[in-house]
Amino acid sequence: MKITHTEIYRFSIPMEPFVIATGTMHFAQNVLIRIFTDTGIHGIGECSAFPMIVGETQETCIAMAKDFAAILKGKDPLEIPERMNDLLDYADHNATIKSAFDMALFDIAAKNANLPLYKFLGGTKRTIETDMTIGIDTPEGMAATALKYKSQGCRILKIKLGKKVHDDIERVKQIREAVGEDLILRLDANQGWSFDDALFALGELEKYNIEFCEQPMRTWYDDQLPELNVNSPIKLMADESCYNHHDARKLINSQSTTYLNIKFSKSGGILEAQKIHEEALKHGVKCMIGSMLESRIALSANLHFAYASPNVEFFDLDTALLGHLADPVVGGLTYNGYFLDVPEEIGIGAEADEFFLEKCESWRV
Repeated sequence: MKITHTEIYRFSIPMEPFVIATGTMHFAQNVLIRIFTDTGIHGIGECSAFPMIVGETQETCIAMAKDFAAILKGKDPLEIPERMNDLLDYADHNATIKSAFDMALFDIAAKNANLPLYKFLGGTKRTIETDMTIGIDTPEGMAATALKYKSQGCRILKIKLGKKVHDDIERVKQIREAVGEDLILRLDANQGWSFDDALFALGELEKYNIEFCEQPMRTWYDDQLPELNVNSPIKLMADESCYNHHDARKLINSQSTTYLNIKFSKSGGILEAQKIHEEALKHGVKCMIGSMLESRIALSANLHFAYASPNVEFFDLDTALLGHLADPVVGGLTYNGYFLDVPEEIGIGAEADEFFLEKCESWRV
């Protein structure tokens, strides 16, 4: 099997503004990749650029996608490690756009094997329930949003923090008072606190029964994570500090965290995500599967990976529910309330809506 050409789409999805500690997103800066082969099989992949986190924009993803597509042309898509090494040999980093190519290659491989992706990866289905993320707002506004999600059947909330620490404490206080004790609360500071603020906030927030806190400090303070981890009454989860399995190994060996957050936009896709999962599994460190602002295409791939990754215990796959004003996807992941499933179709099982694609700027390489 040989790759004949690749289609690249500016896959912008309009959405309500989404606020985290490092910035605000007004639309999902996504890129769609379709890799075609000489057998008639094609694979689909999607990534979501989040520049304030990964340093990639939609423009940089498109520029690199054109180069990557030219590199892969004429090569065997079933040799996934070799193909991803081809991209690494050309350019280090750029994990976000690499994840779209990785995803498309795995889609081709699963379709060639006539299997849903999760079965191709050796997984089985299990019950998976996503949390729901509350973006940064006033304490009153966030409490109102929490109540809305509770009324819709949500049982797990992820609260974005990382601004002024006293305001953050008030945000969590009002949310807990609004929803009661039944809901699980998770925190995500998105690198917003200093060491002193993190230590203070985590101590003050313990009484609100918090499951864990993601990425309390900037990654350049990773050397202080072991001290924070041992003194925090709330368990920590490394997100932006963990891009690849080498990061995972260093975080685990230094006892910097209790949990790890895996995102394809950081890892570069399924191949490296598997290595992070394996590293964590060896040491009994539980993982979360997370996402940026992807549509149900990439979210479907996330769910397939989760089915095949028993050490993934936490699920943050709510991005299609976070204010997307369009759903440009046919098939794929479905939500039954906050419980997720994928159809028993071969590959990822999701495709882009052709009517939506007609409006997208595109390139063929």
